[in-house]
Amino acid sequence: MKNLKLLLLLLIPIIACKKVSKDVPQPNSVESMYFPSNTDNTWETTTISSLGWNAGAVQALKDYLIQKNSKSFMILVNGRIVMEEYFNGHSSTATWQWNSAGKTLVSSTTGIAQQEGLLNINSKVSQYLGEGWTSEPIEKENLITSRHLLTMTSGINDENEFIIKSNLTYLADAGTRWSYHNVFQKLMDVVAKAGNQSFETYFNSKLKNKIGMDGFWNNGLIFKIYHSNTRSMARFGLLALNKGKWNNETILNESFFLESINTSQSINPSYGYLWWLNGKSNYMVPGGQKVYTSNLVPNAPADMYAAMGAEDQRIYVIPSKNMIIVRMGEASDPANPNFALSGFDNELWQKINAVIN
Repeated sequence: MKNLKLLLLLLIPIIACKKVSKDVPQPNSVESMYFPSNTDNTWETTTISSLGWNAGAVQALKDYLIQKNSKSFMILVNGRIVMEEYFNGHSSTATWQWNSAGKTLVSSTTGIAQQEGLLNINSKVSQYLGEGWTSEPIEKENLITSRHLLTMTSGINDENEFIIKSNLTYLADAGTRWSYHNVFQKLMDVVAKAGNQSFETYFNSKLKNKIGMDGFWNNGLIFKIYHSNTRSMARFGLLALNKGKWNNETILNESFFLESINTSQSINPSYGYLWWLNGKSNYMVPGGQKVYTSNLVPNAPADMYAAMGAEDQRIYVIPSKNMIIVRMGEASDPANPNFALSGFDNELWQKINAVIN
């Protein structure tokens, strides 16, 4: 009898523990990262309710996007589509221009060319394009490396965005002045020369086709702009979220990618290698030398990095939330079609936060 009582005393806490554990919610296991197929249109989805988001705030977000001339909007979490919306007659198959958000495609392709040993971003540009690619004195031209083009610190005069030799004149020594300028496009020529093929051919084989994007480069004289559907923009965002990996394949070395999304120079801490960076103490914007003392997008997570183009083309990547957000469309403010000093971004993130937080 004494042994039976002892056994019962030992069993009571075990039974009690089992009962408690049944009633206490167990933490969800971390959801795996998903990559859509490269060969068909299948793409896994997840729901707002399963994420515990505020479904009641979704309509206000959609209304704002429509009001601000958006054509498409997507949110991915762990690679899965949470929202995919099209407005004003746009569709999932329609193409739209990335504008300067496509600079990040150039950055990534340059990184791929470096990892393949075709170029070194710390080598002078004239090593690949030959001396005299600018109208600067040769000793000044030879200061400019591909890294200066990636970081917008070439020192070339930024008065004219028409990229012809006569406009590429000296303003400051490379590395001493940050200025947003179309001369970054010379990186495309560097990659083409180093790879002995057109930039688009190299880009297609090394990046676009690897992650199942569609799209094309419009090679105008002033701007070289990428056009694609919205899901292709999201695919590139997913590659960026995963630091250059697609499924189990390394497309871009993580070391280069991490350089890309960190402060690349001391003049504008909110700029990497053609990527915009949130959460820094100050930032500069295209078209001027004014320094703004705040985060780029105060309402957005501090760890966000972004591809940003004129007329508010956006890819927001938020590692802390395993989230990618894409917006394509016409300018949110037609009177200010260029970089909007974070006004649109900050308002948009206020609407997004009402949904996801």
